[in-house]
Amino acid sequence: MELWDAYDRQLQKIEGLTLVRGEPVPAGTFHLVCDVIVRHTDGAYLLMQRDPRKHYGGLWEATAGGSALKGETPIECAVRELREETGIVCSDPVEVGTVADESTIYVEFLCETDWPKDRIALQEGETVAFRWVDRRTLLDMKRDELITERMQRFIKELSEGVSCK
Repeated sequence: MELWDAYDRQLQKIEGLTLVRGEPVPAGTFHLVCDVIVRHTDGAYLLMQRDPRKHYGGLWEATAGGSALKGETPIECAVRELREETGIVCSDPVEVGTVADESTIYVEFLCETDWPKDRIALQEGETVAFRWVDRRTLLDMKRDELITERMQRFIKELSEGVSCK
């Protein structure tokens, strides 16, 4: 059973309330998801292809990420998810934005790395392939290829020189 902290819309933890994965999130309450955009020092972006058995299977993602476990901070979640889904170790990703929907707050991070491009570790049951693409290719991807346009917006807005080592 995966447990999550509950948050209000301002990303303040609601003490005494624990959410359980798979159960409805009460109205006015949010759970935290952290995503990490990976940009190589040469400017290429990492894309991960979702396992066909997952929701949106076969589509590409411009991030590694997932739900924060109970007690995790956003940055701890981002670091863990990135390592689990790609093998990349990035201890200090840079927060680039926050977006909320009806029950989830997404905190977005950027990790700029010189990690060897051929050393991406796919997570069983999560991803089946990866590829590195340039910024223009990523921004031109269509809805039937890429899971979320939210990432394209963040990538488009990222200022040059933001890095995490």
